Amino acid sequence: MHQSHGMGYLEYARKREKRMDVEMSREEDYRKSQLIYAEFERKIKK
Repeated sequence: MHQSHGMGYLEYARKREKRMDVEMSREEDYRKSQLIYAEFERKIKK
């Protein structure tokens, strides 16, 4: 947690605003990975 988001679990658990920032970042990373995967699949199927 600390390495990827710059905060420990206790800070994450206690502060709602920080939790929301981390979750938004995770969601963005997930969406980016889905786009990369879709592009990869499209190129392979050609």
